[in-house]
Amino acid sequence: MFTLLQTDTETKARRGRLELAHATVETPCFMPVGTRGTVKTAHPTELVDPALDARIILGNTYHLFIRPGTEVLNHFGGLHRFMRWERAILTDSGGYQVFSLAKLRQIKEDGVHFRSHLDGSKLFLGPETALEVQKVIGSDIAMILDECPPAGCGHDYAEKSLALTQRWAERSRDWAEKHRPEGQHYFGIVQGSTFADLRAKAAQDLVALDFDGYAIGGLSVGESNPELFAAVENAEPHLPANKPRYAMGLGQPDQLLELIGRGVDMFDCVLPTRVARNGTAYTADGTLNIRNQKNEMDDSPLAEETHPLCEGFSRGYLRHLIKNDEILGLRLLTLHNLHFYLDLMKQARRAIEAGVFATFRADFNQRYRAGNA
Repeated sequence: MFTLLQTDTETKARRGRLELAHATVETPCFMPVGTRGTVKTAHPTELVDPALDARIILGNTYHLFIRPGTEVLNHFGGLHRFMRWERAILTDSGGYQVFSLAKLRQIKEDGVHFRSHLDGSKLFLGPETALEVQKVIGSDIAMILDECPPAGCGHDYAEKSLALTQRWAERSRDWAEKHRPEGQHYFGIVQGSTFADLRAKAAQDLVALDFDGYAIGGLSVGESNPELFAAVENAEPHLPANKPRYAMGLGQPDQLLELIGRGVDMFDCVLPTRVARNGTAYTADGTLNIRNQKNEMDDSPLAEETHPLCEGFSRGYLRHLIKNDEILGLRLLTLHNLHFYLDLMKQARRAIEAGVFATFRADFNQRYRAGNA
């Protein structure tokens, strides 16, 4: 499934390749988020076009479980056929969404009992149920169910939570051994909050179960950047070099490069599409709020490098579209931001291959952070 092609001599950055049922994915990689079976405002053909060349996207088990539901997905032969996507899909387990529904759920030994955020109906996700749903979805990579502890929780809470996550992981491993469909791989999720000993234990215990890859979860839930980086640093030494590592739900461009330098291979984040809908574009000189008055008469392009469909449009025109809630404006900023993230991964891969990743990371982050200062 995963081939480690090269390691950086100055950092822990890795250049690898994932061979999946629907695509070959070069790593480090960024996965555009298609929560409900669509990357917002982007057509599948735009995602596979060389301008973006997204090899893998992310689908959300919780949301797909609620709507359209497994009956519909099964009728259409899985998510690939349903959304006309021929490349790879990773689906999360639903654990993070359950974490965000604190007032609507109860976590028990068998799994999570919760109410739908749509109509309040009673629902259940357990370790086996989460994998059964992902089997129907037909994703190339399925995440096991975990409990995501909140930021700032105490060591005792995090330790008990981690023990539950490990028991669920063992049940998930048993289910996979009996029911694994051809071409589907399973990733365990390292939890442990901000505690070094728990992160190390979580990684070691999961590796003993021999999953196909390992994610580092419970990140970006309110902790500081130093705590986030430390969580990765505490888990990474215990993860096998010959399997992929995935930091879930991250993040800002400079964060991604910092984590690549700490040995992470895969990322996903809603930010490129979400902030585009609010009128924000990512550039090498930091984020650009296209709604700002200063852009009204600006004839300059959105950025030095952008998606081909954005070329030729001025910042003034893009501001006009966004201020008037025109769909074209949302689409153009989304395509630009996806291009920025996916191109950043291409640049990172080239830098690792050339043995200059540390310099590339320092130069990019200095310019990007200066623009945001």
